[in-house]
Amino acid sequence: MGKKNKDGKKSKSGKKKDHGEYTLADISSALTQAARSMRTELTRNLTASGLYAGQDGVILALAEHDGLPAGSLAHKLGVKAPTMTRTIGRMEAQGFVERRADSEDARLTKVYLTETGRNTVTQIAASAAHCDERATRGFSDKDIRSLVRLLKAIDGNLHSEEPLEEDEI
Repeated sequence: MGKKNKDGKKSKSGKKKDHGEYTLADISSALTQAARSMRTELTRNLTASGLYAGQDGVILALAEHDGLPAGSLAHKLGVKAPTMTRTIGRMEAQGFVERRADSEDARLTKVYLTETGRNTVTQIAASAAHCDERATRGFSDKDIRSLVRLLKAIDGNLHSEEPLEEDEI
């Protein structure tokens, strides 16, 4: 059995890493796993309201700006248009949203929250708050501010158009 460090955690070498031993190579896997765990916890919390993974984002986007075309929703949420079309269809069948022809251009269909959909906004916010509290248990306010700032910086870097130099790859 591998050795454990003072925190009782093991590294791949059998030794557990302490906070100072993490490297750039640890970022992708740690961030991906944390995102999966957050999504799983949020989905678990939303199950009572009848929502499935990803539907909360649609409701929150429409709560912010009701009456968006499916393509705009897809772009805003970072998913492909066919995925958004399927999600909207499922949500329409569940009674959370409805599709209507645009009043100015009947060729354009827009998505609107129903009363049922609007009623879930509070549940989504409460579920997200519970998930955030659980995920940051033991963090100071300063830790949370730093974490959010760093995650936003990572997101911004990944969305930038500036490619890495040849020698950086």
